[in-house]
Amino acid sequence: MRKAYLLLIPLLIWGCEKTYDNLIDTSTENYQLNSVVGIKDTIDLKTPGDSLLALRLIFTPQSKVGKVYFDIYASDNSRLNSSPVEMQEVTENIFENQFILKRENPIGNYTVRFSASGNQGITKQIAVASFYFNNGQDNVPPVISNLIAPDTVTIGSDTTFIQLNLDVEDANGLSDVLSVWFDSYLPNGNPSSQNPIALYDDGISGGDVTAGDGKYSRIVILPPVGVTKGTYRWEFRARDRSGTLSNQIIHFLVVN
Repeated sequence: MRKAYLLLIPLLIWGCEKTYDNLIDTSTENYQLNSVVGIKDTIDLKTPGDSLLALRLIFTPQSKVGKVYFDIYASDNSRLNSSPVEMQEVTENIFENQFILKRENPIGNYTVRFSASGNQGITKQIAVASFYFNNGQDNVPPVISNLIAPDTVTIGSDTTFIQLNLDVEDANGLSDVLSVWFDSYLPNGNPSSQNPIALYDDGISGGDVTAGDGKYSRIVILPPVGVTKGTYRWEFRARDRSGTLSNQIIHFLVVN
């Protein structure tokens, strides 16, 4: 069984990612979070009514709370809500709100980050919870196809650049694709020390042109000296967020 994790944060500053402009030590505020309600181990859209995430934060009776928010991050680290979702105070120091998860959201581990403001009016993160989300669609392995790669290259006096392109499809959506790569095997059959070699679909790396279009790219650089000549075997695969592997494409490259 997958476990849901909850972390209450009385003294935590998130330096690598800030949802709000001001994050400070919560010990300077006069409130204390008691519990988070509504986070299950797994949310499965195949279960009727399971798409509704009903969240509740309960603060101690002595707390003086201003506003409370939450943000939901999907398995691909995208934030599902366009702006922090404000929770409503249904009774003193108890805040609630709901969020509907959709079939279009990717499968995988999700994170809910809660924030609150107190007597100083400054918003800071106070708790983090996680759960596993199944969008109700039967998981289908990704499919790779249409590899564009040369069959032969000749090492000259200048550096050789090899542009690789590979199409990747996933019936569960491109956001379900976790990684695309190939493993290179030297002419003597030994694996390359650089394996696995990633391909990219970010519109920046590896000569990729358009981000998120399912066309993955990589530029392989061969220097004019130090490259073993012979036949290389390249094995291409993709993996989705459930860990399911795609079909494999094997390509042979002759280096002269």
